Amino acid sequence: MPTALRTGPYRFYFYSYDCGEPRHVHVDRENKSAKFWLDPVVSLAANYGYSRRELRDIERIARENLERLRDAWNDFCGGDTRSS
Repeated sequence: MPTALRTGPYRFYFYSYDCGEPRHVHVDRENKSAKFWLDPVVSLAANYGYSRRELRDIERIARENLERLRDAWNDFCGGDTRSS
């Protein structure tokens, strides 16, 4: 599970078995987790425990770091052919 970004209390990361899916990132803090799609724009895929306010904050962070997150996915999963 490579970490693509750490900021504040959040860890943005990927699972190796997720490379067959469209580009996305998992975000954890303590016992909370969420999944955000990275294409065509950042959007929430699943939420496990975050408040709406916190999800907005996480989405903002992901948008601000979108190129970095996409590049990390491409490096880890071998390209962006799965981004559709």
